[in-house]
Amino acid sequence: MSETLSPREVFTKLLDGIGGGRFAELADLYAEDAVVEIVFAPVGPRRLEGRSVVRERFMELATSLPVELTPVNVVIRETDDPEVIVNEWNYQVRHRATGRTYTAANIQVLRVRDGLIVSSRDYHDHLALAVAGGNLPQLVEALDGN
Repeated sequence: MSETLSPREVFTKLLDGIGGGRFAELADLYAEDAVVEIVFAPVGPRRLEGRSVVRERFMELATSLPVELTPVNVVIRETDDPEVIVNEWNYQVRHRATGRTYTAANIQVLRVRDGLIVSSRDYHDHLALAVAGGNLPQLVEALDGN
């Protein structure tokens, strides 16, 4: 019988998977009824409900992300609730085609129960990610259309 992963271990697996570009396996870290809130997302869904929706989002990223994301300066803070951790880190972002690099700050509040993410509130520097990915014109256009 396998051991249940701690919130810290689950987050570490999540970040390692993103940094390694292994998006196909990441949805397995989420509970069937998980809720992910991408609080400052400028476009697209800000709330994902259910593992299948999370899986679809990760698969979109796997096929469309023009950058490599390397997590650095990772800080994991435990809280008085044993299910909840607060994570801070930066991505060193490298555009595959141009080689340009950027830094994007991130904070994530995870609730992990029985070794699976049941909720996540994600705060990413979407502007830095859009610039790094060469998507700033599309972002401005999308925002202009709202």
